[in-house]
Amino acid sequence: MDWRTVRFDWNRARSFLVAAEEGSFSAAARALALSQPTVGRQIASLEEELGVLLFERIGHGLELTAPGLELLEHVRTMGEAATRISLAATGQSSSIDGAVCITSSELIAAHLLPPILGRLRRDHPGIEVEIVASNTARDLTRREADIAVRNFQPKQPELFAKKIDVRQAGLYAAPSYLERIGHPSAPADLSRAELFAFDRTTVMIDGLRALGIELTPKNFPIVTENHLVQWEMAKHGLGICIVMDEVGDAEPRVTRVLPDVAFPVPLWLVAHRELRTARRIRVVFDRLAEELAVSNRRSPS
Repeated sequence: MDWRTVRFDWNRARSFLVAAEEGSFSAAARALALSQPTVGRQIASLEEELGVLLFERIGHGLELTAPGLELLEHVRTMGEAATRISLAATGQSSSIDGAVCITSSELIAAHLLPPILGRLRRDHPGIEVEIVASNTARDLTRREADIAVRNFQPKQPELFAKKIDVRQAGLYAAPSYLERIGHPSAPADLSRAELFAFDRTTVMIDGLRALGIELTPKNFPIVTENHLVQWEMAKHGLGICIVMDEVGDAEPRVTRVLPDVAFPVPLWLVAHRELRTARRIRVVFDRLAEELAVSNRRSPS
């Protein structure tokens, strides 16, 4: 191979790849933890190195040019290779000290992880933890996180998954709200109730219907993808929220609605197979698996 023909900087190519996938320089800057002007300069330098125009500005957005589209697939392949190198290198690490990124839903991140991570940090102060609290599943194959706590089993063969528990969730609301609608005593009574939805799809309606609860979009007048916001609104008497039992039962400002209605919440712990051999990742993975398991629940300390 004639290395003299490689005349561009990978960091600049990375900025181009992330900007193309994120749709703007500002989004790319956030993803790369850089400033927007830095991303812009890197892409401009790459265009100068390659002698092509990669983006055109359309309004407030970006649109790939024909050369940009052609080069994108090659740079994407480079990005995937770089990710595999990073995964393999991390998987060979024997050091415990360093950073570990954990992703989970907002409710789990806010209510289940803090006491566990407090104990982990006391036992291993050299481990630095980054939490990505999101109800959208992050891509572990692209190193958007090292470990994920999920409510479903992943299908990607390169991921290692361990089912560690099945929790239960229920319906919770403020007593003042239940007074207003009349305390529901049967699932059919929820037809006069208001619940919170994560989006405008029928996913929640279909899921509740499978449990014998018939509702319509009118029963979901407030939509927010943020589960913590839903929970706060429930505490303030705006409607009924579905949360895990240990979260709902610990909150004195709400009460359980229809105690016989329960929703299974499976907990899966997931990591890339390459990372399972990294000592630091294994320490955190095993600690989460142990402490999130139902048989090892403990009071926060």
